[in-house]
Amino acid sequence: MVDVLSLVAKKHTEWIQMVERFGCNRESAEDIVMEMYIKIKKKIDDGTDIMFSESEVNYYYVFKTLQNIFLDLKRKEKRYVEVELDEVQVEIEQQVEYEDAYDTLQEELLKYHWYDQHVYHIVESGTSIRQLSKKTTIGYYSLYNTYNKVKVGLKKKLNL
Repeated sequence: MVDVLSLVAKKHTEWIQMVERFGCNRESAEDIVMEMYIKIKKKIDDGTDIMFSESEVNYYYVFKTLQNIFLDLKRKEKRYVEVELDEVQVEIEQQVEYEDAYDTLQEELLKYHWYDQHVYHIVESGTSIRQLSKKTTIGYYSLYNTYNKVKVGLKKKLNL
């Protein structure tokens, strides 16, 4: 039986040059080629035949494997956005403002009747007014009007 990985490894420098032509630097190209060896080893262990003939590896399969690894790397790089330190500072300041607004909201909510508070909390936690109406046998419009009254009142107090 032919050792497929050793046949693939004979063209190691060619694989690195190929990945560099995709647009990678040398270090990234070497990482991608190593990843390709791992993937091919797993495929061989699973029973996939990547041989073109008895003594020749299917180079198109290796090329497509390298290309897919490269494209996956580029997709992952797109997900990450570099943020300047000044932007982070603004976000921290906004977070403090949100915390102050939340505290103000809780204080204002305590001024409402206990029934109004409970309806508001239940609906804000994710239960729909329709579900709450079915569970409690309280009329839908009664619950809707209560929730809406509290929500509009809180928005006015917070100047939203």
